Amino acid sequence: MKGELFIVATPIGNLEDITLRAIKVLNYVDIIAAEDTRHTLKLLNHLNISKPLISYHRHNEDIKTEDLINKLLDGKNIALVSDAGTPVISDPGGEVVKVALENEIKVTPIPGACALITALIASGLDAKEFAFIGFLPLNKKNRKEKLEEIKNETKTIILYEAPHKIIKTLEDLKEITKNRTIILAKELTKIHESYIKGTAEELIDRLNEPKGEYVILIQGAQKSTLDKEKEEINSLTIKEHYEYYEKQGLEKKDIIKKIAKDRNVSKNEIYKEFI
Repeated sequence: MKGELFIVATPIGNLEDITLRAIKVLNYVDIIAAEDTRHTLKLLNHLNISKPLISYHRHNEDIKTEDLINKLLDGKNIALVSDAGTPVISDPGGEVVKVALENEIKVTPIPGACALITALIASGLDAKEFAFIGFLPLNKKNRKEKLEEIKNETKTIILYEAPHKIIKTLEDLKEITKNRTIILAKELTKIHESYIKGTAEELIDRLNEPKGEYVILIQGAQKSTLDKEKEEINSLTIKEHYEYYEKQGLEKKDIIKKIAKDRNVSKNEIYKEFI
């Protein structure tokens, strides 16, 4: 009989934020696959749980997935945990879940703490709809495209960022968010939990020696502003429209794609204009 894969959420700071069900599952499984075995061992020691640990992180996910699947097919029950919060959400785990389902292995989520939700509910920003982006891409082109999405997004936007990159990210956001409210949430559920509110420019001035992981919450763009920008863009000639995106550093195929979307026409129709 096949084993079962449990996706177990663990505390994001305060060790009391673990569910009774999560403790029960961690006691029940044969193996725990952890992002950092040393980190998880501290939690298990706190809970008086002793289980075999397997390292499963972003750099060995491709290799270790096959190993975990074989163990599950042999009947072993496995709990997947990340360093903090809910696995798979900007953390390792997506690959093993996908392959487990392909092999008709039961996957059971054990819900609990999640940094993005914890930050959102105490932020005061609109929580009816939100767009979670996770970490911004490092690749220049991909990062520029993602920032353009943030500029035009009317829902509350949520990002994750490391302390050594937070200033650079705020510098990038300053150019596109202007006076929109941004909240930096850090040390969530810990003694020094804090929410710092301001524009990107104000936050850059207020941050001294950033420490700890950050959740960045950004107020959505005003629809009226977006509608006005869209009208202005679509009043341009095709050539002017092309030059508008070219100045932003986009490549030809991406520009054509964007023009087609703006004008609600097929890419082929726009492409013909440049042959």
